[in-house]
Amino acid sequence: MGGFQQDGPVLGNQYDDDALLRSCLRRLLPAAVLQAIEPDLARFGARVVGDLQAMAVQAEEQPPRLVQYDAWGRRCDRIVLAPGWQALERAAAEEGLVAIGYERRYGEWSRLYQFAKLYLYVPASAIHACPLAMTDGAARLLEVHADAALRGTLLPHLVTRDPAAFWSSGQWMTERSGGSDVGASETVAVRDGARFRLHGDKFFASAITAPVAMTLARIADEAGHTVAGSRGLSLFHVRAWNDDGSPNGLRINRLKDKLGTRALPTAEITLDGIEAWPLGEPGRGVANIATLFNVTRIYNACSAVAYMRRGLALAQDYAHRRHAFGQPLARLPLHLETLAQLQTEFAGCLLLVLHLAVLLGKAETGQASAAEAAVLRLLTPLAKLYTGKVGIAVASEVLESFGGAGYVEDTGIPLLLRQAQVLSIWEGTTNVLALDVLRAIDKEDAFAPFVADIGARLDAVALPALAAEVAQGHAALRALQAHLAHAMQAGEEARQAGARRFAFGLSRSFAAALLLEHAAWAAPSAEGRVLVEIARRWHERPLAELFAADAARLAANRAMALW
Repeated sequence: MGGFQQDGPVLGNQYDDDALLRSCLRRLLPAAVLQAIEPDLARFGARVVGDLQAMAVQAEEQPPRLVQYDAWGRRCDRIVLAPGWQALERAAAEEGLVAIGYERRYGEWSRLYQFAKLYLYVPASAIHACPLAMTDGAARLLEVHADAALRGTLLPHLVTRDPAAFWSSGQWMTERSGGSDVGASETVAVRDGARFRLHGDKFFASAITAPVAMTLARIADEAGHTVAGSRGLSLFHVRAWNDDGSPNGLRINRLKDKLGTRALPTAEITLDGIEAWPLGEPGRGVANIATLFNVTRIYNACSAVAYMRRGLALAQDYAHRRHAFGQPLARLPLHLETLAQLQTEFAGCLLLVLHLAVLLGKAETGQASAAEAAVLRLLTPLAKLYTGKVGIAVASEVLESFGGAGYVEDTGIPLLLRQAQVLSIWEGTTNVLALDVLRAIDKEDAFAPFVADIGARLDAVALPALAAEVAQGHAALRALQAHLAHAMQAGEEARQAGARRFAFGLSRSFAAALLLEHAAWAAPSAEGRVLVEIARRWHERPLAELFAADAARLAANRAMALW
């Protein structure tokens, strides 16, 4: 019995096929650096749809499994991992996905090279990019806050290319009592000679199989008393597992059953005297851990953009293979309009991430100006919160573009949406990060340099075809400045109520300036016509959709939200 058979989408080399990434790297990188790294990116672009993709499929099909007791009833808390997950970790080490950022072979451009490669890796990693993010953040913590002895013993394991020596790092921050409010953490650190023993519970411990982890705890004095609030927390690193593979003062209560990221072992744990060593100044744990978050939030944004790109690549290929109403989808005007809009959203987000990578590389090599450091501080939470939300919307549209097939698990399309959903939650939810934006403005005076940076980019765009969009960008800046000034007068509750829209406006305005800048640079080329149109499409929506929160609105919020 015969009949019609629909071909599914086929992916080509993900570097060669990504015109926007290649265009951005040509503009951002010195020619000699691009010439040196491009062969590796092209090779890797083929690998991510080859053996790495096969590893990821196996890791997703065989999620981690917790074995709490051995055959004789002894507690063992052993986690069984898929061979594909273990292979992905070995490959990540060999490919230098963390190491590139610390070898600094290309100086300030090393981070851009690293994040371009991570962007290619993420969709083929079964979210193994998560432990890589925490490992990279831990490595930066050690560079900035650890003494020479600790740096010398631990850092080489985190940044090596040797799979046999490579260690990933976990991050154990979240507790039942606090969630995003780490100041409510209850874990206690008791001194034991030169080390400490930690006692408490962690509710989300991602990458629990990592050999080491970073965590927060309150140091108890001789009477057992601790200091409450964020100021009482200190940062520690722990060795989670003994050399024989048994837990080191650690009980794994259960693995989380999650909507997505199913290949990633995430656990609820009890710290039962686990050995720990302080990292950084006691009582400065929350401030110190920000060094890690600055890295992991850029990874998060990179992951969101990477999933957008993978979804678009699949949808674009499928548009040529699927026929409806007598034509391929690639000829249907409304389908093309939808894909063009998704391409526009993706483009703005990719430019945000690549610019963050440039700034991070400059900051870590001492090349960033004070103004650039301020922009990095403010743009990091902005890019993370914005790409996280856009990534979900893009993944949902991609799924819909496949019709019913997009809703069927074995096509692999639903995985994109399930993975994207976590990226608005990890490393700070949208609202938590919107409030962090206000802190960066209040405590670090980041707003003026940020606005000046956007203004300078807009002023440099001399392409007449984009004059209206440049004027729109300047108008949005004025609106954002006026909004902040009004919010400062309206009181803290009103300012917080408008923080989310304000953060989106800042994100969209910065992305707009980057898109205009890139389009103007590319305008003389054939691809320039596409980039100019993308920049125009970005401006079809208001850059800043703001509202003034007054007492009446706050009262209405209380009535409406809990109605």
